[in-house]
Amino acid sequence: MNSEIIKEKIKNLKGKVGFCYKDLESGYSFGVNEDDPFIAASIIKIPVLIEAYRKFKEEDLSKNELVEIRESDRVPSCGAAAYIHPGAKLTLKDLCILMIILSDNMAANILINKLKMDDINSTMKKLSLKKTRVNRILFDSDAQKSGKENYFAPGEILRLFEMMWNGSLISPDDSRDMLEIFKLQQINYKMPYLLPEDICIAHKTGDDDGITHDAGIVYAKRPFILCFASNETDVNETDEFIRQTTEEIFRQQS
Repeated sequence: MNSEIIKEKIKNLKGKVGFCYKDLESGYSFGVNEDDPFIAASIIKIPVLIEAYRKFKEEDLSKNELVEIRESDRVPSCGAAAYIHPGAKLTLKDLCILMIILSDNMAANILINKLKMDDINSTMKKLSLKKTRVNRILFDSDAQKSGKENYFAPGEILRLFEMMWNGSLISPDDSRDMLEIFKLQQINYKMPYLLPEDICIAHKTGDDDGITHDAGIVYAKRPFILCFASNETDVNETDEFIRQTTEEIFRQQS
């Protein structure tokens, strides 16, 4: 991987852009702005999933606990839960899956309220994450107007995926189960877009006005982790950078 070329491309992109990479065989890593905080958009759903699995492991909550869908929970879609009629019931595991593979906002908010923001942030702190924080539910316009945002650092998200890869995030079984959810990702127009269809990738995206992110593991012959982050960017231009960079690194490691 030519890190200088990547640095130059990032300099030419609009806004603030972060990037980090790690080869899971050699351990070589490289980053640009990887320790800086970025407004998270849906990347914040990664810590939410981890906290859910921690509470499942500790038996504070059950994966099979049923949660009733309420009209008051409804927020603008990405996802499916917003189209389910009030009174329907989904398990906490269902909500976790929808939150990741469809980036379901309503599922994410139900989980954040159930798990508690302070507990999510406490777990991230215990994992030595200093910048990744949940400060509000999604589509909370009042909180947003008051300056509350959710944040992450690309290098911290990379470390979470590395821990899942190593089986050290909560437990080997939990790490494996979470990665299986990320592999089911349905939003695939960024990192996976130019890769061969048979290549597995476990990842999560994030999107908003002027924001585009993608992070996860590419199961190439030599597997690697990537995390792309951007705020106040030209989304179409940065998405193309994400696609091309992922493909170039994949070809070098296949």
